Amino acid sequence: MQRTGKCMCGAVRFTADVAPKISACHCGMCRQWTSGVLLSAMAKDVSFEGEDAITVFSSSSWAERGFCSRCGSSLFYRITAEGPHHGAMSIALGVLDEPSGLPLEMEWFIDRKPDGYAFAGEHKRLTEAEALALFTAPEG
Repeated sequence: MQRTGKCMCGAVRFTADVAPKISACHCGMCRQWTSGVLLSAMAKDVSFEGEDAITVFSSSSWAERGFCSRCGSSLFYRITAEGPHHGAMSIALGVLDEPSGLPLEMEWFIDRKPDGYAFAGEHKRLTEAEALALFTAPEG
C-alpha cells in the first residue's frame, strides 16, 4: 500500500510502497536512536524529496539509519550487508502521514526489551540470538 510521510520540519518528504504490517525493535541501537522502541514498516520503491536534508549513519557492520539533519526525525533503517536482505528498508512509523491500519507482526530483540512496557497480542517475537542469526553468514 502506498503511503506518504515527512519529517517533523517537512524538509524531507517521501512516498513508499509500505508493507501492511509493522515490527518493533528493542535492540540497544534502536532504543538509543528513538529514545524508545523503533516501530517501523518494511518499504520499497521509496521516493524522497529533500534528500539533501537526509543524513545517513552507519550504525553497525550490516545496517545504516537515516534521519533529517534539520529536525532530527528518524526516517529509515536500511540493511547494507551483502545477502538476501541487502537494501531492505524499514520506514519509521512516526513519520508516516497515516500510520493506522498496520498491525504489529514482529518484535525483534525481545530479550533486550525494558520491563516498563509490553505489546499485547499474538505475533512473532525473536531474541537477540535469533535476530542476529538471520544476518550472520554461516561459518564454513
